[in-house]
Amino acid sequence: MALLKAPNPKKLNPEDLRWTCSTESFDFESTDTLEPIEGIIGQERALKALKLGVDLNSPGYNIFITGLSGTGKYTTIKKTLETITPKYSQLFDYAYVNNFLDPDRPTILEFPAGKAKKFKNDLTAAIKFLQANIPQVLEREPFLTNKKRLFADYAEAQQNIMQTFEDKLKQDGFSLGQVTVGELTRPEILVMIDDKPLFIQQVEGLVREEKLSKDEFTEIRDKYSNYQQELQTVFKTGLKMSQDFQKKKSDLEQHAVTDILGVVLDELKSKQKIKKVKDYLDLLGEDILKNLDVFKGQRPANEQNEDGYFIDYFHDYDVNIILDHSSTKETPVIIETTPSYSNLFGSIEKYPDGKGAWYADYTKIKAGSLLRANGGYLVINAVDAYTEPGVWKTLKRVLLYGILEIQDIGNIYQFSPSSLKPESIKINTKIILIGNNEIYSILSANEPDFNKIFKVKAEFDYVMNRTEKSLVEYTGIIKKLIDAEKLLKFDKSGISKIIEYSARYAGEKGKLTTRFAYIADLCREASFWASDVGADKVTEYEVIQAYETSRERHGLYESKVSEMILEGSIMIDTSGERVGQINGLAVYGGSGNHGFGKPTRITANVALGNGSILNVEREAGLSGSTHNKGVLIISGYFNEKFGKKIPLSFNASLVFEQGYGMIDGDSASTTEICALLSSLSEVPIKQSLAITGSVNQKGDIQPIGGVNEKIEGFFDLCKSRGFTKKQGVIIPVQNVKDLMLKEEVVDAVKNKLFSIYAVSKVEEAVEILTGIKAGKETKTGVYEKNTIFGVVEKRLMEMRKIVKPLPKEEARPRKTTTKIKRKK
Repeated sequence: MALLKAPNPKKLNPEDLRWTCSTESFDFESTDTLEPIEGIIGQERALKALKLGVDLNSPGYNIFITGLSGTGKYTTIKKTLETITPKYSQLFDYAYVNNFLDPDRPTILEFPAGKAKKFKNDLTAAIKFLQANIPQVLEREPFLTNKKRLFADYAEAQQNIMQTFEDKLKQDGFSLGQVTVGELTRPEILVMIDDKPLFIQQVEGLVREEKLSKDEFTEIRDKYSNYQQELQTVFKTGLKMSQDFQKKKSDLEQHAVTDILGVVLDELKSKQKIKKVKDYLDLLGEDILKNLDVFKGQRPANEQNEDGYFIDYFHDYDVNIILDHSSTKETPVIIETTPSYSNLFGSIEKYPDGKGAWYADYTKIKAGSLLRANGGYLVINAVDAYTEPGVWKTLKRVLLYGILEIQDIGNIYQFSPSSLKPESIKINTKIILIGNNEIYSILSANEPDFNKIFKVKAEFDYVMNRTEKSLVEYTGIIKKLIDAEKLLKFDKSGISKIIEYSARYAGEKGKLTTRFAYIADLCREASFWASDVGADKVTEYEVIQAYETSRERHGLYESKVSEMILEGSIMIDTSGERVGQINGLAVYGGSGNHGFGKPTRITANVALGNGSILNVEREAGLSGSTHNKGVLIISGYFNEKFGKKIPLSFNASLVFEQGYGMIDGDSASTTEICALLSSLSEVPIKQSLAITGSVNQKGDIQPIGGVNEKIEGFFDLCKSRGFTKKQGVIIPVQNVKDLMLKEEVVDAVKNKLFSIYAVSKVEEAVEILTGIKAGKETKTGVYEKNTIFGVVEKRLMEMRKIVKPLPKEEARPRKTTTKIKRKK
C-alpha cells in the first residue's frame, strides 16, 4: 500500500530567525557623546502603583513590590522615592528620659527635628550648673544662720528631754550611763549604791552577799523596770525629734535652693512648647529637691561601689536620644538589608551589675530602622521579614495599630523576662516590601491581615517593548553604568550587540529585558576583555566574547550532557527513521540566563486495550502536574479525532527515555501525539528532526518557552555529528516572534544545512515528521485512504474488532454529513 506523500513543508527564512540591531539606529559613534539616564525605565505600571502608595497617606497603604531579580528594584527604589515628594508631616526627634514616678517605664519625649540634641545639651548644662552652685547656696547666709538655729533648737530639745529624765533618775537613786557591746554603744540605767554606779545584776549579787535585803532589791528592781520602759519612751521621743529635725533641715535646704532651681528650670521651660517636656522638667525638679545630697557633694559623681563599679548619681538626669534628625534634610528612605528583630524594632542593651546579674535602664534603649524611617520609607526584603524570628508578627502589629514598643526579643518568647517597659511611640512609617509573586501569594493566602496592611502591589516587569524611544533610553542606562564604574567607552557596534542580547534575554524579538543586572554584567565583562588587549573602546567583538565566555563558565553541565550524547551514553538519533520514536526538546540548567536546550528521546507503544494512555513518568513519580495535564489532553485529542465513531480499543504508554529526574511542562504534548500516531500507523518518524510544542484537544499547537535554547541544543548536536542537510526543528508558529537565535544557526539555515519549520496544527507537524499526508475527513465520515489519519483509523477499527466484534451497523462508519434537498 503506497501512502500519499505530503507536500513540501514551508521553512522559515533566515530573516525570521533573528532581529539584528542596526548601527544605523544610533546617531553617535561612541558613548562619549551620550548623556546618562538616571532612574528606571520600562516600569511605568510599577511606578504608577508606587506613586499611589507613596502619595496616599492613609492606613494600610503600604507597598509590596514584586518582580524578578535583576530588574533593578533595590538599586532604583531609593532614587525613585527621593524624586517623589509626598505630603508628610515634619520629622521628629525622640528621646527616652527617666520616669521618676516609675523607673521601669521610661518616658518618651518627642521634639521637632533637631531639637532633642539642644534639649539634652541645655539640660546637661543646667545639671552641671546646679551641681556647682547648690553647695554655694548652702554655704551662704541666711541659710547658715537658719541652719545653726535649727541645730541649736534641736540640740536644746534633745538636752532638755534627757536632762529631765536624768533628774528623775537621781531622785530615786539611779543614774544614766552607757554600755559598749562590740562596736555598739547603748544607754543603760545604773543603780547608785554608796555613790557607786552598779548594774542591776551587780545589785542582785549584793543580796546574795547579804549586803542588801530582798525587799530592798525588789523595790529597786521594780523601779528599774519602770524606768527602762520610760527610757524607751524617751528614745522614741528623741527619734521623732530627730526625724522632725531632718525634715526641717531638708525643708530648709529645699527652700534655700528653690530660687536657683526655679530660675534654672524656668529657663529650660521657656525654650519648650511641648507640655510633656514641661511636665518632665517639673518632675525632674521635684527629684532634685529629694536628692540634694548628690548636689551638695556628699556623694561623688563617680563613686565606686564595693564591687569596683562606678556609681553615677547624676545618671537619672541623662537624656537618651534614640533618633536625631538634626542633620536630616529630606524624607528618610532606609533600605534594611538585615531585617532582624533588633535591627528593625530596636533593642534594650544590658550591662552587668557586678553581682552576676544583668541590668538595663532607659539609657540602654536603642532605636531600630523602623523608627529611623518614621515619616518616610522603610524598604525590606519580604522573605527575610517573614522568616526572621519574631519580625513578621511584630511588624504586622505595628502596622495595624501604628504603635511601636521597643523591647528585648527575649520578652516575646518569654525566656528572658525584663521589667523595663519603655513607653510606646506612634509610628508613621511607609513600609515597602520587596519580593516575588510566590511570597506575595503565601502572605496573601495565609495572613488574614496582609491585604489590610499592604493595599498596594507594584509589579516590576521583566521585559519592555522595543521602540525607538526604548533604544535611546537603553543607551542612556548603559552610559550611566559606564560613568559610574569607569568602564571603557562603547562604540555603536558594541551598543547594538548589547541590545541584541537584551532581546535574547527577554525571549522575544519585540522586547528588551529589564533585568539590567544581566546587561550590567555583560558590559563589565566586555570592558574587561577590551582593556585586556589594550583597546580604548568596546566593540561588537568584545561583547560577543563576553557573552560566550560567560556561557562557557556556566556550561559544565551542558558540556557533560553533550559528551554523553556523542558517546552514545544518552541515545539520540539524528538520522534514519523509527516507528513510535521521536526527538523532543527540553531546557536544562535551571533559571536565569544560563539555561541550555538538549533533545530527549520519547517513545510510544500501543497495544489492545480500552483507550487509556499510560504516562510512565507519572507512574514512576517523575511527572509534574502540568505534564500530567498534557498527557490527559492527548487522550482528549484522540477522542476528538477518532473516538466519535467507535470506542478506542488501544492502550498506549509514553516514556521519556533515560529520564531520571522530574519532568514537568506540556511542551512535549505535540511530540507525544506524533509518536502515538506513528506507533498506531506504523509509519516511521524522521530522526533528523526534533519537535516542541504544546497542544489542545482540538489539535491546535500552542507556544512554549525556551524556544531559542531548544533549537540551538539540537543544532549543536547535529553540527557535532555532521550536517546531512535534512536536519531541523519544528516549533509552534506563535514562537516565531521569539526567535533570537545565534548567528551560527542563521548562517546554517541560510546555507540550507539546517531547517526550522513553524506549524499551527498537529497535521502539519505529522506531515513534516513522516513525509506522509496527514489526511482529512471525507464526506463519508472517514479519513482519506493512504494517509496517516486514514491508516490510524483503519488500525483502530481492526483493534476494536479483535477486542470486541462489532455489529454490522457499528462496523460501518456512520456518515457525519447530511444532504439537503433543494426545492425545484
